[in-house]
Amino acid sequence: MATVDDLKFQEFDDAANLLAANPDATTISIDEPAEIPKNQHGRLQEPGREEDDELLGTDDSDKTELLAGQKKSAPFWTFEYYQTFFDVDTYQVLDRIKGSVFPVPGKNFVRLYIRSNPDLYGPFWICATLVFTIAVSGNLSNFFIHLGKPTYHYVPEFRKVSIAATTIYAYAWLVPLALWGFLVWRNSKVMNIVSYSFLEIVCVYGYSLFIYIPTAILWIIPQNMVRWVLMMFSLCLSGSVLVMTFWPAVRDDNRRIALATVGTIVLLHALLAVGCLAYFFDAPELDFPASINPDHNGTTVIIESW
Repeated sequence: MATVDDLKFQEFDDAANLLAANPDATTISIDEPAEIPKNQHGRLQEPGREEDDELLGTDDSDKTELLAGQKKSAPFWTFEYYQTFFDVDTYQVLDRIKGSVFPVPGKNFVRLYIRSNPDLYGPFWICATLVFTIAVSGNLSNFFIHLGKPTYHYVPEFRKVSIAATTIYAYAWLVPLALWGFLVWRNSKVMNIVSYSFLEIVCVYGYSLFIYIPTAILWIIPQNMVRWVLMMFSLCLSGSVLVMTFWPAVRDDNRRIALATVGTIVLLHALLAVGCLAYFFDAPELDFPASINPDHNGTTVIIESW
């Protein structure tokens, strides 16, 4: 049985004395973990470059892509291959629409909304809705302009649907394709610039067109000043999304090339808005001269053509 002295607390001697008394004792050394410096590169990050580093990719993102590449992908001729491009829920689509309508200054649209899961569902239906909205609103605008004229007979112009579809879908696919090819080419010339995939660029362009859907409905108002003000407002919102997204991809390039690229993006976007407004809503009214046909009784019949 242990005595009272054995139960009292005793201070340990130095490690050297303990090892000398019992050389066969097992020792365990516990070291404090070494502190890892926060900045391993030895330089300070600029405030506006953190998002660019994430877009360029890190080791974690590379590992994620490698792990994702281990999954078996379906062949491109199967339905499962294209199903992955539409694998998005309603909340994600609504969140991306809100991000395109209310852009956050200094924030990259791809990083905030697209990069985690780029999709074609939103861009496809936004373009389809915009096509029918512009075509229907253009017909209604023409109807309201001629409303009240006794010689006017309304005839729906179905060709506007095909013209609008060709224009919108060509812009939403061909412009991103050209921009993606240009960025890939410049990425091979200039290292460490932000790069986007073709699907991400299509996604950005598709969601940036959503603001024109309510704008096209308001273009029915038969006031040219109101229409052009609405067009400029929508152009500023959607254009800012494109500028804040693609400026980080070219700002490390040659200064003239960077400004020319962003200027071209804004110019093509403006041409689309101005062209749709001018062709579908501000088309000049054609007045055909009245034809005079003499009647057999000597009276004159005036036929007006519209």
